[in-house]
Amino acid sequence: MGSDFDLDQFCGILAHAAPDAVIYADHEGMIRFWNAGAQRIFGFREAETIGKSLDIIIPENLRARHWAGFNETMRTGKTRYGNGDILAVPALRQDGARISVECTVLPFHDEARQMVGIAAILRDVTKRFEEMRARAANSRNFAAAD
Repeated sequence: MGSDFDLDQFCGILAHAAPDAVIYADHEGMIRFWNAGAQRIFGFREAETIGKSLDIIIPENLRARHWAGFNETMRTGKTRYGNGDILAVPALRQDGARISVECTVLPFHDEARQMVGIAAILRDVTKRFEEMRARAANSRNFAAAD
């Protein structure tokens, strides 16, 4: 193995082929990048998402809260979810099913340090969340039987 490492190729493959969803939205919340992982998790093909609002994956009852946080990040350039904290939220699949996702975000700035968008890396944790909920329910039922 030599020094033929191509960082641009590595980054491109990582972003496009990662099994987790990698999504980039511009400063208005319009989707500009949607990878294969996002298609697998959410069900939308890339062509169905580019230029669309992030609302397509945000449950309606959570949109006001999402946009308040998104707009604050756009205004300040800061988010705690870019420093390793994980945001766990419900999301929507194309078929309307609600899923549980965990994500981290990365603010993007231009040369003048103005916010231009946000990338998010999201993982579907629905199965784990449902298993945890079932264990908690079983624990409550066991405790109630005592």
